[in-house]
Amino acid sequence: MSDAFIPRHSSPEYSAPHHSPPSYPTHPTYPTYPWQPPPAEPVRRPLPQHPPLGHHSDLRMLRTAYRWQRRVATLTALGYFALFLALSAFAPSFMTATVSGGLTMGLLLGLLQLPVTCLAIGVYEYTARRGVDPIADRIRRQAALDTGRGAAR
Repeated sequence: MSDAFIPRHSSPEYSAPHHSPPSYPTHPTYPTYPWQPPPAEPVRRPLPQHPPLGHHSDLRMLRTAYRWQRRVATLTALGYFALFLALSAFAPSFMTATVSGGLTMGLLLGLLQLPVTCLAIGVYEYTARRGVDPIADRIRRQAALDTGRGAAR
């Protein structure tokens, strides 16, 4: 009989691979062994009186106010500039019309770009002071109170 027909597991050189038994995670609610003690009840802390800061309605109001503020300021400055570009491209006779002396309408509208940009900055600051900053201050105070309550525990 040749060695080709001898099963591999019976040869002295071959040793079977060592397989460790699979380890199954034990779930705290369902003990693996009946003699294991029951799981401890989780500690329940009292919930705060107000919703958590991440889901707070003030944050939504702040995002909305800030978004409105950005849109107004951006559309003021960029809208004027887009109007200037559109007039330059599609109404060259209007832009080359003389206003007084050697001042053309295009030059006058170009010079007015700086005051319009300053107006956009002023509108941005005004809306920030009136609408956005009070909401942000209220959120900061609430976060400080929450932090103080958390440190006292």
